[in-house]
Amino acid sequence: MEELHSETQKAEPEPLSPKIIGLTGGIGSGKTTVAKFIEDFGFPVYYSDERAKDIVNDNEDLRIKIKEILGEEAYDENGSYNRKFVAEKVFNNADLLEQLNKIIHPAVRIDFEDWVKKQTKYLVFKETALLFELKLNRECYKSVLVTAEDNIRIKRVMDRDSKTYREVQAIMEKQMPEKDKIKLADCIIYNNTNLEDLKEHTEKVIFDIE
Repeated sequence: MEELHSETQKAEPEPLSPKIIGLTGGIGSGKTTVAKFIEDFGFPVYYSDERAKDIVNDNEDLRIKIKEILGEEAYDENGSYNRKFVAEKVFNNADLLEQLNKIIHPAVRIDFEDWVKKQTKYLVFKETALLFELKLNRECYKSVLVTAEDNIRIKRVMDRDSKTYREVQAIMEKQMPEKDKIKLADCIIYNNTNLEDLKEHTEKVIFDIE
């Protein structure tokens, strides 16, 4: 049998790129719980905030740049990223926070892109607290917001982190208002009741994404 000429041979189809879904929510919203449900449903989730913690420790260039803007105390005596010090340093300093974000987020973006290339599902989820603040939703096929009433979110964080009402309120005031996030989100998951309802609502929202 004669071999087919190369020009008549069909090329292998390029694998389809997965659709990137941005997943976000303010403090106490239940965003991480929803992310775990999504994994239970069989979809991969990239935890931006968790990966950022690893990257600032592992990337020597980032370490140098962070120390340049925040000082040597940005890393503790063991050489680990001093999250408590950094959080306190940037909490009331928008300029420092912006500088820090400009250093960390490009590195996280590259890490995420490498992660996406390894995925095989038709949907992948990018969990990040700053989806709308950094306009990352523009890079996503759809955005999903996990939200809850303010008083419920405050109580959750008080119970979880042993913070006072005023402390939680101060953190929430630094975040984008929920009403603004709701306007920007393509899909909304309300988390005002219990875990059973939350999982059911999450499943409906996720599998309705086309």
